[in-house]
Amino acid sequence: MTDTSADLVILGGGSGGYACAFRAAELGLSVILVEKDKVGGTCLHRGCIPTKALLHAAEVADNVREGDQFGVKSSLEGIDMNGVNSYKDGIVGNLYKGLQGLFKANKVTVVEGAGTFVGPNSVEVDGTRYTGKNVVLATGSYARTLPGLEIGGRIITSDQALNLDYVPEKVVVLGGGVIGVEFASVWRSFGADVTIVEALPRLVPLEDEWASKQLERAFRKRGIKFKTGVRFTGATQTESAVTVSLESGEAFDADLLLVAVGRGPNSAGHGYEEAGLSMDRGFVLTDERLRTNLPGVYAVGDLVPGLQLAHRGFQQGIFIAEDIAGLDPKVIDEAGIPKVTYCKPEVASVGLSEAQAKEKYGSAETLVYALSGNGKSQILKTSGGVKLVKAPDGPVVGITLVGERVGELIGEAQLIYSWEAYPDDVAPLIHAHPTQTEALGEAFLALAGKPLHVHG
Repeated sequence: MTDTSADLVILGGGSGGYACAFRAAELGLSVILVEKDKVGGTCLHRGCIPTKALLHAAEVADNVREGDQFGVKSSLEGIDMNGVNSYKDGIVGNLYKGLQGLFKANKVTVVEGAGTFVGPNSVEVDGTRYTGKNVVLATGSYARTLPGLEIGGRIITSDQALNLDYVPEKVVVLGGGVIGVEFASVWRSFGADVTIVEALPRLVPLEDEWASKQLERAFRKRGIKFKTGVRFTGATQTESAVTVSLESGEAFDADLLLVAVGRGPNSAGHGYEEAGLSMDRGFVLTDERLRTNLPGVYAVGDLVPGLQLAHRGFQQGIFIAEDIAGLDPKVIDEAGIPKVTYCKPEVASVGLSEAQAKEKYGSAETLVYALSGNGKSQILKTSGGVKLVKAPDGPVVGITLVGERVGELIGEAQLIYSWEAYPDDVAPLIHAHPTQTEALGEAFLALAGKPLHVHG
């Protein structure tokens, strides 16, 4: 068995793994990265990028269909899924090519193959052992299902949904979280009849309750049906249909059942437990500096409990590289990680929800500014709003936005949260007119006690 050594060996080439590799290489460390599939991971190939391409195609379809309200005579002839997939795959292909170039430019050694972690500090691939002074585990996540619900045929996950060559007529989406509402939004825009089933009391249950109500109202207007607070009990399928049963006794027939009940840590079969890593329900446990219980071994991204977001893994990867290089980076504030759900309308948030703030501080001050008071939002014909959550006698600790394109506003919201800004700090800032960023400015004017336009 040959032995190949480096300062850093990384198992997994997704957002967390490759960000760690590039930053470590920048800092002068030698890096070996092991990846069994394509670098870029779930985000690039089966997640963020392809789903957002579908969502943009869906937005174009809606714009064409609704052209009359803007005085533009247009009609939608139909959805060419081969064309949509070609557009989507072209974007993924270009980004993948660029990423491969970055690996060469950063002189990161990429080993293709399925790796197994071998304690204390090695990864084995096809009989070759790669040993690092430090090891980073970055094997990501997979699309989960429920016990007894087998994926196949007309029962699919997001992996299969991304490559459909047709638009289903009727779909049931199991799960009202991010993945579920995004696919529901796409398929509705493409003309499908969509029903979401969510066991928890509301859609996007990780967001502020106000955001859930805003989204549910918008989905009703769009004709997206949903059943919340009811459990799924089973599904049976034939060659031509799938029947979904609920605990309430209701049953739905559809062309497809999309199982969107979240993602699980991709930890099985990689030697983690055998090596003595501390685990919990498949997740690798770390401290706040992303160190596992084994010396010199770190874990990153969806493998670690917390928000399963590509940008979280990306930032964690950079943090680990800088930590190993001795730069002593500041610990990542999990509440400061922005979240965006790209359905129509979008939901974006950073910091604490009202309920979380009340739990932490005992009470919280809140303010909602409706997008109906924002000129650009009226031009876009979108409704929604901005909700601010403020600690008692303290800074703004949470910002939630609902409306089309509000994901683009989360950058300023993140700065406000991260710098612990008070309303009086933000109110004097000048926001360009007419933009949706003005909605943030107006909300802070109101919270500072000097409202200029309608809010509520």
